[in-house]
Amino acid sequence: MELFGIKFAPLNLPVARRLQTAVILYITTGFMLGGIACTLLSVYLFFFTKYYWIPLLYLGWYVVDRETPRRGGRASDWVRRWRLWKYGRDYFPIELVKTAELDPTKNYVMGYHPHGIAAFGAQCNFSTEATDFSKLFPGIKPHLLTLNLNFKFPFSRELLLWHGMCSVDKESLKWILTRQGAGNAAIIVIGGAQEALYAHKGSYVLELQKRKGFVRYALKCGANLVPIFSFGENDIFSQLKNPPGSTLRWIQETFKRLTTVSPVMFYGRGVFQYNYGYMPYRSRIVTVVGKPIEVDKVEGPTQEQVDSVHQKYVDQLKQLFEEHKTRYEAEKCVLEII
Repeated sequence: MELFGIKFAPLNLPVARRLQTAVILYITTGFMLGGIACTLLSVYLFFFTKYYWIPLLYLGWYVVDRETPRRGGRASDWVRRWRLWKYGRDYFPIELVKTAELDPTKNYVMGYHPHGIAAFGAQCNFSTEATDFSKLFPGIKPHLLTLNLNFKFPFSRELLLWHGMCSVDKESLKWILTRQGAGNAAIIVIGGAQEALYAHKGSYVLELQKRKGFVRYALKCGANLVPIFSFGENDIFSQLKNPPGSTLRWIQETFKRLTTVSPVMFYGRGVFQYNYGYMPYRSRIVTVVGKPIEVDKVEGPTQEQVDSVHQKYVDQLKQLFEEHKTRYEAEKCVLEII
């Protein structure tokens, strides 16, 4: 039904689709406001209710547990297998494609591209079992890495840890790759917040040319590299035009430089209508996991060694994109690496 140019959702939608929308509303709202909401709730409980002891006890727990995000996390297989994540998967839908076996006697650094607005594909595929990661890659334990800031918020940090998420820093990466035995995969969204500013529909611009820290640590730890490309990740939201050199881009980059957060000006659809809102569009995402690149352990890799392995990674990522783009509605797209 359309009214005043706004297209509303039909009233007779199947229950399954309504559940899918509800789950994505929860995930999107949690992504944007979860940490802040939990912090405000803690302040309210402490200062304005008789339940002040709850945030007080949690503060004590946080002090004891504060290093866990850098110590391999605290994944809960039960949480990762909640049924509601499959409803979230089916909303888009999201698919996980395997192109090669991963040896569970080795460790891996997996690079996820592109970042998109919120890396929905990475969250669904690697922090839940909605797409059966463990069945596709038996013996591999995934750790999706995210900003350490996300683990500073009370209560919401626990959910991230239950999903197997860890801090994206050197200490965390080294711990995963050297202190937990074999069969670990550290998944890094390589382009980070900066790449989100390039996330426009039908476009794939990757911040990768100068990002070599993940390669250096793969060499130091002897972890194999695995490129991942997620077709459709940039298509689930629209973003205001912000070409490099524009006033909006200058404001965004200045804000990011000061806070490490990219203020992406995006929009999608609403809960009951399709024109406006902050929920993603129902647009297919296909995440293709490439072949592992063998990496020999080097205690102190030279810049030449890092550059050489990085180039192999870039070449294999490009090959992965070219081999699969016609299958996943990206035949007209060009991969640009900056």
